[in-house]
Amino acid sequence: MPKETTQVVLRGNLTKVAYAVAFALCQRGIQVVTLRKSEYQKLKKSFDGKFESNLVISTTYSQKIWLVGAGLTKEEQLKATKGTIFIPFSQFPPKKLRKDCFYHLTPAMSTPLALENVDSCENWLPRRVMSAWRIGGIIHGLEGWEEQECGYKISNIDEVWEASLRHGFQPLTIPNQSYFHLH
Repeated sequence: MPKETTQVVLRGNLTKVAYAVAFALCQRGIQVVTLRKSEYQKLKKSFDGKFESNLVISTTYSQKIWLVGAGLTKEEQLKATKGTIFIPFSQFPPKKLRKDCFYHLTPAMSTPLALENVDSCENWLPRRVMSAWRIGGIIHGLEGWEEQECGYKISNIDEVWEASLRHGFQPLTIPNQSYFHLH
């Protein structure tokens, strides 16, 4: 996400990843907006009273950053403001319906230069880019971590991030909003 982001829409099926992303963003002071009351209530309950002041429900579609997963409808996508950046949190990217919006890749990182014979693991990712799910498995093994993630329990996100960087994986850059003429 662009560094200056203070508010995002979270839209899509509430998966383990969606819950973890919403909680981590709220914990970092970024306001997470839901468009459906049922999703708001489920997320709020999962927060167990922590950081829920950063979780809000809205009926407008004016936010410029949307974190999306499976379950994003065509109608919702068409209601987004011109210039919206759609960033998937799911394994598969949304169908690109709008020419006046930006569609980011699915969660992924560039691979270490020392890693050889890597093209891409998914046909929608560029060369030498690997999905976060695959990287997570590799890091889990490289670090010798034994714990298993079950239900909504997610490993320490910051610890996994730091280990990924330590092993040479690099974040993909997204141009800042001014690049997309979102004034």
